Amino acid sequence: MTRATTVRAVLAVAVLLVSVYISLTMSPRLGLDLQGGTRMVLQAKDSATVQADRETTDRTLEVLRQRIDSLGVAEPVLTRSGEDRIIVELPDVQDPRQAAAVIGRTAQLSFHEVLGAAPPGTDTAPEAGEKRLILPDEQGTRLDLGPARLSGAGVKDATAFFEAQQAAGWTVKLDFHKDAGKDWTKLTGEAACHPAGDERRRVAIVLDEKVISSPQVDPSVGCQAGLPSGGTQITGSFTAKEARDLALLIKGGALPVPVEIVEQRTVGPTLGAAAIDASAQAALIGAAATALFITIVYRLFGALAAVALAAYGVISYAALVGLGVTLTLPGLAGFVLAIGMAVDANVLVFERAREECQDRPTRSLRSALTTGFQKAFSAVADSNITTLLAAGLLFFLGSGPVKGFGVTLAIGVIASMFSALVIARALTEVAAGSRFVSDYRGVNGIARPGSVRTWLTRKDPQLFRKPVQWLVISTALVAVAVAGIVVRGVDLGVEFTGGRLVEYSTSRPVDVETARSTLADAGFGDAEITTAGDGDISVRTGKLDNDGEHALRTALATEGGETTKVRDELIGPSLGDELRRNALIALGVAVLVQLAYLAVRFRWTFAVGSVIAMVHDVIIVVGAFAWLGRPVDGIFLAALLTVIGYSVNDSVVVFDRVRELWGRNRKAPLATISRRAVLQTVPRTVNTGMGALFILVALAVLGGDSLADFALALLIGIVVGTWSSVFTAVPGALVLERTTTAPPPVPGKSSRRARAPRRDPLDNGARV
Repeated sequence: MTRATTVRAVLAVAVLLVSVYISLTMSPRLGLDLQGGTRMVLQAKDSATVQADRETTDRTLEVLRQRIDSLGVAEPVLTRSGEDRIIVELPDVQDPRQAAAVIGRTAQLSFHEVLGAAPPGTDTAPEAGEKRLILPDEQGTRLDLGPARLSGAGVKDATAFFEAQQAAGWTVKLDFHKDAGKDWTKLTGEAACHPAGDERRRVAIVLDEKVISSPQVDPSVGCQAGLPSGGTQITGSFTAKEARDLALLIKGGALPVPVEIVEQRTVGPTLGAAAIDASAQAALIGAAATALFITIVYRLFGALAAVALAAYGVISYAALVGLGVTLTLPGLAGFVLAIGMAVDANVLVFERAREECQDRPTRSLRSALTTGFQKAFSAVADSNITTLLAAGLLFFLGSGPVKGFGVTLAIGVIASMFSALVIARALTEVAAGSRFVSDYRGVNGIARPGSVRTWLTRKDPQLFRKPVQWLVISTALVAVAVAGIVVRGVDLGVEFTGGRLVEYSTSRPVDVETARSTLADAGFGDAEITTAGDGDISVRTGKLDNDGEHALRTALATEGGETTKVRDELIGPSLGDELRRNALIALGVAVLVQLAYLAVRFRWTFAVGSVIAMVHDVIIVVGAFAWLGRPVDGIFLAALLTVIGYSVNDSVVVFDRVRELWGRNRKAPLATISRRAVLQTVPRTVNTGMGALFILVALAVLGGDSLADFALALLIGIVVGTWSSVFTAVPGALVLERTTTAPPPVPGKSSRRARAPRRDPLDNGARV
């Protein structure tokens, strides 16, 4: 065993031991759908200057969403109820009172000039009609404050940090917007006109009518000069937690109107134990089928890859638990699906090793395997880097479930690369060093070509003689999908459209599983059902008229006896306008960054071909759901993001092989190079797709209604993505190459020769 193999083995064992320890000693953070959590109803109140209507309530909801994200409560559900109420559902919140205290704070930050010390016993400012405050400072001295000169809306950013050099301890740094910075300079310049030590040389920073800091303007600042407009620091003997909480509150923004918590209760999980058990069974069966498949295809090395995949599952789970990521059912389904897709890197390596054994039969097994890892590395790196770029942008630019998906995706990608490039490599290199494994070609699984490769070699189909024909077929598929969107329309789920929330009290106890089954039989299969702490049944559904509500109550009464309606409210979308807009912005930026990366790593024509294939896949998946009449909801959104990642990954693998083959022979027509690249990567595409399909079929059949649409969207997406990576991305790049570029002149030829008519890279011998 070589030194490199020993290092990989030791590293793999160390990471696995840490992962097992975390998995056994730490509990997962479960989402509202799996464990339940806290539901609060907030009432928006009119302020002195703003009325609490639908518009201000929606703005308040988005500020609360940012604040909750900052507090680390992952994947919360926020909806507007009626004109001025907000329903907040927080999964797995350990201390609801603390969360309620922070969420309910109005965070009205303002900056005031200090008019002097207030006389003892004074409770109000002396001048009538002028908005002034009498508030104690940090030491209890009562200050007479003038009107607010600057509000928290002028603060661009707020960060907490420890200032050790000046012994200030924990401080909060504020960065102002441009116009607000000018107001800050003017305010501090006026204060600087008073002598040092004078109360009037201070500036009071007030949060929710409490002076949190009232520093003196530094003596070095001249009258009317003021402090720089870029920002300032708040000091006040903060602890680390106090400084961070203050920065988060200020950064989250001031609520447009105050809110009052009018109700708070603990709710049960949206999904019952039966649905969770069914999903777990589907995951186990699907993962076992995937492991069995790669073992049959690659024999011993496939079995070792299955062991590496099991290790990948342990490492990913430990990372999710260790980082405190909230696990929801769609997230768990995506995690299980990633196990099936993680086989991709191993398949890439094994197929490259098979090619080496086929081209050089006398080569040793260990040498072929090493070369396979080396040649597959660029494809593995490029496909995973593009996915990581998308995950990072979704995390930094998105919010709510989009941010959570970015975290889960990034963890899965990193763990997958470690599993394939460290664990699987260490296991297979040790096995390849065995003489028994090396001598018996039928045992190791890579010394002989697979059935797919053998068939392709015998048939040698001529794929890209007319690339436009493939684009016509893809365009026709897109047209059918668009027709479904236009004719049938997209059935947006309750997260996008809002709906109705009805709560019932029954004379006989009804568990959530029974209620779900009863309402599904009555035609309300898409309704979300939870139980409240006092045994009430809460039903959230889409558009529901009064006749529908009556039918729902009647169905529930068959199990619960006398059923009384406790609450009936119209609710707004939980995926609000700003959240949807941020998600689209994050997705758009992710696509542009991927386009730029692929253009640098490959050619811009290849990058555009990959993006065209991705858009093709998205439109077809949405169109298929439109034709089938299935709802497009938050779970579908997670599936669509997964499809995008799979599509780009598939295209990158194909173009990586095109780049490699074309680099060896620049004189060959690009159409011929592309055909060879596609035929060489088809075994990888088929085997990777089959691994994912086993998982998805198990989820679709056994996962129940809660995961049927998720699995269906991914099944369609993987099939379409496999097609588009070959018959959309490659033909698109070929057409772009034909119409815009020609290959560079052959090195060593004269410039006159280079300017002569050249060979078209898309035709076999044709002149242009």
